Amino acid sequence: MKPFSFLICFASATLGLHSFAADARKPLKILLITGGCCHDYANQKDILKKGLEARANVLVDQVHSADGSTKPPLPIYGNPDYANGYDLVIHDECAAGVNDAAVIKGVLQPHVDGLPGVNLHCAMHSYRSGDFKKPVAAGAENALWFEYLGVQSSGHGPQQPVAITFTDAASPITKGLANWQTGNEELYNNIQILTGKTLAKGKQGNAETVVAWTNEFGAKKTRVFSTTIGHNNETVADARYLDLVTRGVLWATAKLNDDGTPATGYGPVAK
Repeated sequence: MKPFSFLICFASATLGLHSFAADARKPLKILLITGGCCHDYANQKDILKKGLEARANVLVDQVHSADGSTKPPLPIYGNPDYANGYDLVIHDECAAGVNDAAVIKGVLQPHVDGLPGVNLHCAMHSYRSGDFKKPVAAGAENALWFEYLGVQSSGHGPQQPVAITFTDAASPITKGLANWQTGNEELYNNIQILTGKTLAKGKQGNAETVVAWTNEFGAKKTRVFSTTIGHNNETVADARYLDLVTRGVLWATAKLNDDGTPATGYGPVAK
C-alpha cells in the first residue's frame, strides 16, 4: 500500500472510531424509591426497572422498603445527600404519613439543588402536613412537596377504568402518543394546579382531572415529570404507561428530542 493511501485509510478509520465514541453514552443513573402503603411495590419496582431499561439507555438502582405502612422507614430519610451520583430520582413511594418538615426538606434537597425528578402515583400523596385538603399557600411549610410537584392532590375516587386524553400534543413527552383507557385505576383529585403544565387529563364517570404534567421547580428550575396513574400492576406493566414514564425520564434529564425520540445515545441498548 502506498504511504498516501495508507494515511487516507488510517484517517478514515480514526474518524469512524471517533464518530462511534461520540455516539456512545454512559447510561443515565436512576434511583427508584419504592415502599409504603397500599401497593404491590415488591413487583412494581421490578416491572419499572425492566420496562425503563428496555426503552432507554438507563440503569435503575432501587431503594425499597417492604414496610406497608404510611411511614415506611426508607433509608433516604435524614440523608439529604441520598441521590449523590444519580442523574434522576423516581419517587414511587407511598409515604402519606411522613409529615416531619425536616424529613421532607431532606427528601427535597437533591431537587432543590437541581436534580431532576419523576413522581408516580402515590408519590403525589406523600410528604404532606397540616391541612393538605385545602389549597396550600405558596411558601407555607405544608406546601413544600406540592410546590415541587406543581400540583396539589389529596385523594382519589374508586378503582374504575380511566380514559386518558393527551391535551398537549406539542410536548415531546406526548407527541405521537394515542389516547387510551386503563383497566381499574384510581383517579386522583386536583385541589389546585400550582406551577404544573398539563400534559394529559383522565376521566372517570363525570370526574375529570389532570393526570400527567411537567413542572419547573425552585430557583434551579429543576425539571419534574409526574403522573398520578399507576396503582395496579396491570397499568404499571402496560407498554403505553411505560412509554409515557420513559419519555418523562428522558425529558426531565434533557435527553428527549422534540419529536419524542430519545437523544442520540439514550435509546434502547442491547443487553
